[in-house]
Amino acid sequence: MSAAETLLQHLGVADPMEIDLEAIALTMGVRVRRIPLDGCEARITGNGAKAIVAINSRSSEERQRFSIGHELGHWQFHRHKVLMCQDADIGGHSSRATQAEKTADRFAADLLMPRYLFDPAMRQHSKLNFRAIRALAHQFGSSLTATAIRCVESKNASALLVCHGREGRKWFRRSPDVPDRWFPQDRLDAESPAFDLVFNNKGDDLLPQRIPADAWFDRAEAQYYELREQSIHLGFSQILTLLLIDDVKMLEER
Repeated sequence: MSAAETLLQHLGVADPMEIDLEAIALTMGVRVRRIPLDGCEARITGNGAKAIVAINSRSSEERQRFSIGHELGHWQFHRHKVLMCQDADIGGHSSRATQAEKTADRFAADLLMPRYLFDPAMRQHSKLNFRAIRALAHQFGSSLTATAIRCVESKNASALLVCHGREGRKWFRRSPDVPDRWFPQDRLDAESPAFDLVFNNKGDDLLPQRIPADAWFDRAEAQYYELREQSIHLGFSQILTLLLIDDVKMLEER
């Protein structure tokens, strides 16, 4: 169990509605202030056992909550430093993110969506799609993207989550049981419904739809498989695609 989940259990948190981040912060010696910030998304300053976290009040409530969790992660693991986190530092997905920011993001995800509550809630949904992900995001007060990542990184699904823009793939995540050989292509295939969302301004996919796997993976064996694909708009000409793997042969290690 992670440090954040251990803290929640120590505090007796047994329901997502009980995850009061300001109250949890106080138990860690941290006061939270929500104020307009320019040039950064959040910052934390501490002295000894006490600290103050400033969160950009102009951001969405879900973004503010993740930022609080992120800064508490810094306080937990990187104390005695003055840290100013830019927008890309919090909940970022770049492979170039520093280890400190990745650690803080993991703490935030565990704090907002602890596995001992999140995984049972996820299993209440018979199918993984963006409708289920939106419901979970509402239940846990987390953003759609953070919730989608949490779902895909669980042991309850065999899936990939891929973000694309007009310039190509931005980032992706795999479920633990998806082999490394399934590496999504940088460019969207015109055969993929996701292509129309990015380049033809098509509306969000309402449900996952079947598509040949070789539209997503540049591997000879991909021609023998199918996936289920669902894409939604994220804004800023970016889309988020959920790729669901049903064929167990794709999950076999080679």
